Amino acid sequence: MSEITLSATPNGNGYQATVTFPTGIAVSSAETYPTIAEAMIAAARKLLAMPGRLAALDRPQPGGRSK
Repeated sequence: MSEITLSATPNGNGYQATVTFPTGIAVSSAETYPTIAEAMIAAARKLLAMPGRLAALDRPQPGGRSK
């Protein structure tokens, strides 16, 4: 099973969210947002705009692991 983490961290006067994949690749919201919720929504939208990255989650992993 793959574990994908969505986290928000303080950045300047607001928050920046990051989606981290099991491979260690991370996708962050491009800007800083005033609330954690807004930052997480931005990072999730950015991820949804990458259908290839989402499709890769269903491919077999090296070493025989899947999903």
